[in-house]
Amino acid sequence: MKFNPGFDIEPLIDPLGFKYGSSCFGPKVENRTLNSIRESLMEQNCNGPEIVYSIAMDVGKLEHLQILKERMLLYGAVTYAAGRLGKEPIRSQGHIHRKSSHSGWSPPEIYEIWRGEAIIYMQEFADDNPGKCFAVIAKEGDVVIVPPNWAHATISADQYQPLTFGAWCDREYGFEYDKVRAHKGLAWFPLISEGGEITWHANSNYKGSELIKKIPNDYSDFGIVKGEAVYKTFEKNPNTFQYVSKPYLKENEWEKFIP
Repeated sequence: MKFNPGFDIEPLIDPLGFKYGSSCFGPKVENRTLNSIRESLMEQNCNGPEIVYSIAMDVGKLEHLQILKERMLLYGAVTYAAGRLGKEPIRSQGHIHRKSSHSGWSPPEIYEIWRGEAIIYMQEFADDNPGKCFAVIAKEGDVVIVPPNWAHATISADQYQPLTFGAWCDREYGFEYDKVRAHKGLAWFPLISEGGEITWHANSNYKGSELIKKIPNDYSDFGIVKGEAVYKTFEKNPNTFQYVSKPYLKENEWEKFIP
């Protein structure tokens, strides 16, 4: 992995997981199997890797652990298998972040791509009308922010290599799947064409919507420094990402947010 996330962590491929350096903390990974995510796929009986992705929630430098706990912040790391899920690329389940008891808000999430290429798909609502729908294409070192209350999923844009990314989250993280599963997925399904390109198929369980495909926005108003790992930005100033656990600090910015 060429990208330096700002602390001593190494993604592993076989088996999927992470190796932590002596200066870091991190948990035993949680694996998501193909059977556990079938409900969110377009082809629910498809073939694919048995372990689709591995998650390490709460990683970082040992010296920052207490600071992170006090600020109700958590840094997570995820690595995806190479391959595909039938006609679809490797991806996560669509979900919304559960409201945190300490803030009363559904927290945002800050993604940073470490290896591979990703598409962060997000839609404004998980109701019949999905509202605004975006597919944000992110390469190694890019950052993408998902705002509060939006339904979203992370998609690997390259079936031939694993995808690894980190994310700032609320320490009291939780996921809601019911509305997305009731619609048998998100409003748009990513599909792999015969030429290997990602194409998009509308989910007929929603009202019609437009999908906007774009690159990440300029997030300087959210403390993102171009070319600097978000963990390094936190290390320099632990206040920078306090809006992740206290989303009301950016209430005005969320109202006009474009990812």
